[in-house]
Amino acid sequence: DAWDPERLIQCPYNKHHQIRACRFPYHLVKCRKSNPDIAKELATCPFNARHLVHHAELSDHIMKCSDKEFIEQHIGKRTTLSSGSQRQMNAVGTWQPPPCAENWET
Repeated sequence: DAWDPERLIQCPYNKHHQIRACRFPYHLVKCRKSNPDIAKELATCPFNARHLVHHAELSDHIMKCSDKEFIEQHIGKRTTLSSGSQRQMNAVGTWQPPPCAENWET
C-alpha cells in the first residue's frame, strides 16, 4: 500500500538503508548531510521531494512520476477556481474611495 506509513523505502543515498515511510523525509535530510558527494549527483523531483534520481534520469522520471497526475489535477482545479476569483478581483479593483472632506495636515 503506497499510503502505509510502516512500509519500507530504500534510501537513495545508501542502498543498505531501509526506512519506514513515516520517517523517510527526516532520514533524507540526515543522510543528505552525511553523503554530500552523492547528494550532488541526485536531483529532486518537482512533484515529490521524496523522489531523488540521478540528474541524467530526471527528465525520464518527470514523464513517469506517479505524483505528476495528482499535482496537475490539483493545479487544474486551482486554475479554474482562480479564474473565477480573478473576475471578482477585477470587479472589486474598480472601487474608488469616496472623497474625504478631512485634511489631516491641518
